[in-house]
Amino acid sequence: MMQAGTDAKLKASTLSRFLQYFLPYRDELPVAFLLVLLGASSLSIGPLLIGWAIDHLILQGNWPGLVQLLIFLALIYGLGVWATRGQILRMGSIMQRLLGQLREDIFTKIQSLPVSFFDRSEAGDLMSRLINDVNTVNQAFGLTIPQMLGQTFSLVGIIIAMFSINVPLALLSNLVVPLMVFTTGFFSRWARQRFRVTRETIGELSAKLEEDIGSVREAQAFNRTQLNIEEFDSLNAANRRANVQAVAVTAAFLPSIDFLNTLATAGVMAYGGYLAVTGAATVGMVTSFLLYVQQFFRPIQILSQFYTQAQSALAGLDRIFFLLDEPAQLQDAPNAWEMPPIQGEVRFENVSFGYTPNQRVLNDVNLIAEPGQMIALVGPTGAGKSTIINLILRFYDVTDGAVKIDGLDVRRVTQASLRRQIGIVLQDNLLFSGTVAENIAFGASHASHAEIEAAAQAANVHEFITTLPQGYSTQLGERGAPLSQGQRQLVSIARAVLVNPRILVLDEATSSIDTRTEALVQEAIARLLQNRTSFVIAHRLSTVTQADQVLVIQQGQIAERGTHAELMARQGVYANLYALQMGAD
Repeated sequence: MMQAGTDAKLKASTLSRFLQYFLPYRDELPVAFLLVLLGASSLSIGPLLIGWAIDHLILQGNWPGLVQLLIFLALIYGLGVWATRGQILRMGSIMQRLLGQLREDIFTKIQSLPVSFFDRSEAGDLMSRLINDVNTVNQAFGLTIPQMLGQTFSLVGIIIAMFSINVPLALLSNLVVPLMVFTTGFFSRWARQRFRVTRETIGELSAKLEEDIGSVREAQAFNRTQLNIEEFDSLNAANRRANVQAVAVTAAFLPSIDFLNTLATAGVMAYGGYLAVTGAATVGMVTSFLLYVQQFFRPIQILSQFYTQAQSALAGLDRIFFLLDEPAQLQDAPNAWEMPPIQGEVRFENVSFGYTPNQRVLNDVNLIAEPGQMIALVGPTGAGKSTIINLILRFYDVTDGAVKIDGLDVRRVTQASLRRQIGIVLQDNLLFSGTVAENIAFGASHASHAEIEAAAQAANVHEFITTLPQGYSTQLGERGAPLSQGQRQLVSIARAVLVNPRILVLDEATSSIDTRTEALVQEAIARLLQNRTSFVIAHRLSTVTQADQVLVIQQGQIAERGTHAELMARQGVYANLYALQMGAD
C-alpha cells in the first residue's frame, strides 16, 4: 500500500508538471476544445436520429421524410469530420511545439550542468532521454491526445443520450464501468513498473552503443570486438525482456476490456429485446441503444488503451524531469558581476579541493602567476595538475581557500565572462562536423573570414588549409576526420588565437604528434604565448625550460617551484625528472 501511494503521488506530480507545458498555449486551447465538442456532438446525435427514423419514418413508410433526415445526418457527420480534422491539426500543432520546448529544455539543461555531472553520467543515456524518452511521450500524448479528447467528450454525450432514452438500459450498460475502472487501475500499476524498466534498459543500451561506436578502432586493435558483441547482446536481451513484459501487460489488458464490452452488449441486447417484445420499448429505441452501446465502449477502449500507453510516457517523463531537476552545482552567484577585461594575474590562496568529500586532490596550494608569465605544471599523473586548471576555469569550486584573477574571486563573477577570457589547447582537441572555418570560429562565432584566416596564419595552419579541396569551406567529419592529430592541433591553436584570451591553458599540447608537425606547433604556441598569462601542463620537460615558473606537483601539493635553472641547481625532484628524461632521450 505504501508503494502504491508513493507511485500515485509520483504519477500525479509528473503529470501535473507536464501539464504546465500547456500554459503558453492557453489562448489556443479553447478553440481546440470547441472543435472537440462539435465533433463529439455530431457523433452523439446520430444514433438518436436513427432510432427516431426507424419508429417514425421507416415503420410509418414516410420515405420523403427519411430522405430529408439522411441529408440532415450527412450534414451533421460532415460537420463532425471537419471539426475532428480541425481539432487534430490544432492539438497536434500544440503538442509538437510543446515537445519541441521539452527537448530544448533538456538540451539547455545538459549544456548548463557542471563538469562533475558528466564525470558520473553516460552520454548515451543522456541522448536516450532527449530522443527515445521524448519520442515515447510524443507517441503516447502527441499522437493520441487529440483523439482522446474527442472520445472523452463523445463519451459524455453518449451517456447523456442513453439516459435520456431509457434509464434502466443506461444503468445496465454502466454496470461494467466500475469493473473497467478497477481493471484499468490494476493494469496501470503493473504497466508503470514494466515501462519504467524499458526506459532504463534502452538508456543503458544507448550508452553502450555510443561508447562502442566511438571506440571501434580500439576494439579492433585489441581484438575485443567479440566481447563487445556479447556485452551488447546481453544488454539487448535485457531490453527485449523488459519490452516483452511490458507488451504482456497490454496483451492481458485489452482482451479484458473487450470481454467487458461484449458482456455489456449482450446484457443490453437481452434486456432491450425483452422490453421491445413486451412493448415497454420501441424497435427504434432499442436500435439507438445498441448503437450507443457500441459507441459507448469504443471511447472507453481507446481511453483505456491510452491509459496503458501513458504509463510508458510517464516513465519517460520521470527520467526527463529527474534530469531537469539535477542541481546546477556551479550556478552564478545571485549578485555575480561581469568580469571586466583582465590583465591576467592568477592567485591560489590556500586552495584545497577534492572530487569527493573523503579524498583531497589538492592540499593548501598557494601560487601567484603575474600577468604575462608562463607557469609550467609538471609531475606524475594524478598529482593534481589538471585539477589546478579546472579550478581556474571554475569547472569545479574549491573546497577551501580561493582562486582569484586580478584580485576577483572566480566564484563572484559570471562563468561566461570568466571563460570568455581564457583559451584552451588540449592534448586531444575535439573538432566538430562542419567546415574548417566553423571549427576555428568555434569560440568566436561572429568572426569575419579575414579574422579567421589571420588566426590560421598565426597558428601555422593557413597553408595547409589552402591545399584542402574547398579551403576554409572544406567539410570535416566527426571529430575532425580526416585531419591528422597534428593538423587538428594546429586548428585548435587557431581557435585559441581567434578568441584572443588573456589567460591561456596548454594541456600536453605537443604530445602525440610527429616531429615535423611539432616544430610548427611549437612555433605557433610561442606566438600565442606572447603577452599572455599561460599555464602549461607538460610531461616532456624540454618544452618548459623557458617557463617563468615551474611548479612540481606531487600528491596534491607544490613540492618545488622556480625557474628551470633554479630547479636544476637545486638538484631536487625536478632535476631528477629532467635527468631521467634526457637520459631516456
